[in-house]
Amino acid sequence: MTRRHHGYALLGAIVALIMALSAALYAGVAADGTSRSTAAADGAGRHHGASAAPVSAGTWVGAWSASPVGGEPGTETNGLAGRSVRNVVHTTASGTSARITLSNLYGQSALTLTHASIALAAGHDTAEADAGTMRRLTFGGSASVVVPAGGQVVSDAVAIRVPRGADMLVTTYSPTPSGPVTYHPRARQVSYVADGDRTEDAGASAYTGQTPYWRYLTALDVLSDDSDGTVVVFGDSLTDGITSPQGANRRWPDVLAGRLRRAVAGGSDVPRYSVVNAGISGNQVLTGGLGRPAENESGVGRFGRDVLSRPDVKVVVIDLGINDILRDRRLADPDAVVAGLRSLVRAAHARGFKAVGATLMPFQGHRGWTPARETVRQEINERIRSGRVYDAVTDFDKALRDPYAPNRLRPDYDSGDHLHPNDSGFAKMAEVFDLTDLRGGGSTEL
Repeated sequence: MTRRHHGYALLGAIVALIMALSAALYAGVAADGTSRSTAAADGAGRHHGASAAPVSAGTWVGAWSASPVGGEPGTETNGLAGRSVRNVVHTTASGTSARITLSNLYGQSALTLTHASIALAAGHDTAEADAGTMRRLTFGGSASVVVPAGGQVVSDAVAIRVPRGADMLVTTYSPTPSGPVTYHPRARQVSYVADGDRTEDAGASAYTGQTPYWRYLTALDVLSDDSDGTVVVFGDSLTDGITSPQGANRRWPDVLAGRLRRAVAGGSDVPRYSVVNAGISGNQVLTGGLGRPAENESGVGRFGRDVLSRPDVKVVVIDLGINDILRDRRLADPDAVVAGLRSLVRAAHARGFKAVGATLMPFQGHRGWTPARETVRQEINERIRSGRVYDAVTDFDKALRDPYAPNRLRPDYDSGDHLHPNDSGFAKMAEVFDLTDLRGGGSTEL
């Protein structure tokens, strides 16, 4: 074996070890006294004080998700003590029961939450809840929970009708200082804050504070009556949708979810899956940010947490790699990037689900573009198109590039920074995705 190939074999082994440890740590924290609970409770969930959902038929799927990115600046000492945080999230599946995941991954001390609730929003872009849908959430039967620093908790299931394509309000209250607040900064959605414990307020009058972040909340799952599994879209800012209008839910995974739903309704032979977004702006395959735990953790580091741990995953769609090219000062090694992508696919296959990958879109005109980086992008795309990385490939490069200048985005798909698509570009990404690629399991031999 050559020294170079020995190096890539070692890289692959290290990546596999990182992912295994990440998944094991995540599962261990969730199970350490804070595991999911779906205990029955004789019609519970119909009243504010009830929590656990009755046993019923259905499949637990992801209706919404947001990957934790880091600790929110300015919350290092007090967190959000004495305030109610009302996150607004948009669903891609309906269900008869719901549960949430709350994260204190970047907290340096335990996070105490004394109340949490879920309700259907009374309208669009509002903190007002539909009063009849307000439900108190519990954790192991208790209204309060302590989330250890670096940990997470999953609520008990609560009986509530969650519509598909709806805004849901998930509210938490913490009475004591705890920081920094674990957050997702590029939400493209307004959420709300109120002073005091306003967790079960249906009205919006107390929610005078607004925020562009999602805080603590990383997942909303439903016991679904319209979906048989979950598709996780794993990527960077192109998936996070940072150029999508705020509150519009036009990120390309949003559009894909709508297209899949319409295809199912129209009788097409495609799976009935929900779609959740695991994009982080600036994310790379191989390199994470600073800190312990690392902020904006690398794709290989967070795959266990953000994909493998999601409920009933059938397919992961991976659109990642452009930031490895843009941010490596020494010039990214295409062999190393592809080895990292292959390690993600192997992890997916080990869990029995399929991996669909995307080619990397052009970015000439962006301030980070150079001819050398363009060469790396082309090399990575060549290997992706060869069929030796993913089970199936969606060619975003071909679909969105300018036919007269193929190293650039088409002008009508360009947000203006020559890297991120606009709404038309996001719609095109969802349009060219072959929905039949969601059928079946993983098969690529790597």
